[in-house]
Amino acid sequence: MRLLVVIVNYRTAGLVIDCLRSLDEERKLVRGLKVAVVDCHSEDDSVETLSQALAKNEWRQWVRLMALDRNAGFAGGNNAAMRAAMRAPNPPEYVMLLNPDTVVKPGAVRALLDFMNTRAEAGLAGSRLEDGAGEVQVSAFRFPSLLSEVESALRFGVASRVLARWQVAPMPSNKPAPADWLSGASLMIRSVVIEQIGFLDEGYFMYYEDADFCRAASDAGWACWYVPASRVVHLVSRASDIENAEKPRPAYWFESRRRYFIKNHGALYARLCDAAWIAAFSLWRARRCVMRKPDTDPPHLLRDFIRASVFAKGTAIQEACPDCAVAGEIEEDDLPANVVPFDPYGRKL
Repeated sequence: MRLLVVIVNYRTAGLVIDCLRSLDEERKLVRGLKVAVVDCHSEDDSVETLSQALAKNEWRQWVRLMALDRNAGFAGGNNAAMRAAMRAPNPPEYVMLLNPDTVVKPGAVRALLDFMNTRAEAGLAGSRLEDGAGEVQVSAFRFPSLLSEVESALRFGVASRVLARWQVAPMPSNKPAPADWLSGASLMIRSVVIEQIGFLDEGYFMYYEDADFCRAASDAGWACWYVPASRVVHLVSRASDIENAEKPRPAYWFESRRRYFIKNHGALYARLCDAAWIAAFSLWRARRCVMRKPDTDPPHLLRDFIRASVFAKGTAIQEACPDCAVAGEIEEDDLPANVVPFDPYGRKL
């Protein structure tokens, strides 16, 4: 198998089917393309709907449907498929993580493969993400840092210009460009990178796991590249709903952020980042009130941030559950769930 595409589903079966339909066309350009759809214990009709779609569209020859007996999150769901593939007699040369709320444009997968084949130093390559109208979304980033926390929370033009070098989300390039980390919404990885650094850290339920994985790859000497010739439509937050400003930000986002800073920079640095964000965001809130600017932040963002900060939660990072359930191909009335062990940081046992 040359390429395995992994799609993690949680109650988004309709989106997954649209994504598979776009990949069906891409198979004409990429020989040996296989797909693993992992259902993260949706507890709705996702498994039945997906199984029926595979049969109806005759996709079973290249799509494998898997089920977990718990919601393992983005990292755990992707790892379930990657572990099974990497342990197979004929493991893939590349693995591509693809969100369920994406539609692959013609040639997008081929463009990533072609780029990786010409750049031996590239361990990971990411697509240009865009909305349904073709507007580009930022998908190549700088690593989060103390100064990036200040810049993002303060929202002050002069400060943003001074701190431009540390902005996490710079303007997208029109040409291939190196990046610190790439969005996991459409991310191709050499299998040798996985063999060298392990799988995604399942201590992250959702968010920051892609930045963490890219950092580990970078520390091991692999480069991350943004490839705008690979174009993928990303229907933002159709799968996670995190961009909905009418709802509080989910607790797992705060936990993932805290884990990232503690794991990669240590307790002291994490405290400094939390203090800097709280101070900068408080200044922004005060300035917003004085200037009567509209409030576009999620409800109770400052309160929730403080409650989830290292000052309230401490600097111990939550470890992942010691068991990850992985199922084989799912038939209409067959839902097996075998347990595969892993350690808290996703390394193979």
